Amino acid sequence: MIVTISKIFRPFCIKDLLPGREGYVGGTAADNRLFVEAVLYRYCAGIPWRDLPPRFGDWKNVHRRLRRWCESGVIERIFRHLAADHDNEYMMIDSTIVRAHQHSAGALKKGGADQAIGRSRGGLTTKIHAICDALGNPVELDITPGQDADITQAEPLLEKIDPDAFLADKAYDADRLIDRLTERGITPVIPPKRNRTTQRKTDFALYRERNLIERFFNKLKQFRAIATRYDKLKSTFLAAVQFASIIILLN
Repeated sequence: MIVTISKIFRPFCIKDLLPGREGYVGGTAADNRLFVEAVLYRYCAGIPWRDLPPRFGDWKNVHRRLRRWCESGVIERIFRHLAADHDNEYMMIDSTIVRAHQHSAGALKKGGADQAIGRSRGGLTTKIHAICDALGNPVELDITPGQDADITQAEPLLEKIDPDAFLADKAYDADRLIDRLTERGITPVIPPKRNRTTQRKTDFALYRERNLIERFFNKLKQFRAIATRYDKLKSTFLAAVQFASIIILLN
């Protein structure tokens, strides 16, 4: 963990993006490194906030500060800063379901707010949607309730990227998505479903590279508090997924 933390604070990519740094407008944080280590420890170990070791300080203060970073978009800005240096040769999309702990339910729904937790026969679940580049690095992320179809987030996530080719499995084989990719000059590498009247040709040699996004999900789920969602709020859990992705991008 010590090696990973040292990478987080490489001056050119992280340190100068954090609020509370020396010279930052407003108050100067006591120790940004210790706070980031506390958040990393919690999501790696998958423990309740109140079980955070005393060396990190009062767990309530750590959680309160994390919530401020979530609401102000600090973690998202860092993720996008790192993800901006991506490989456009081809990109791929997929999703994975994580179980939501019973303690993650029960958040107050102000104004009908959606906390991206679904209820099905398997219990409470959340679905993580991701787009990775040709190097297997995450470029776009989002979360929805677990019962939502994979394809629901394809077009919204696609609006922010422009790869030469786009890889996806059969769950994304829909005329609307194929037409949208074609309009933008992006080559779809999506195997057609069996019930299609006209079978579309697919570059299966390139399609095999889709294993990269599966590897990304495997790395993401090494964070125990990501593999099982404990956070009540959508904004907190999405920031946690972005935070874990930052660590993956830096390793």
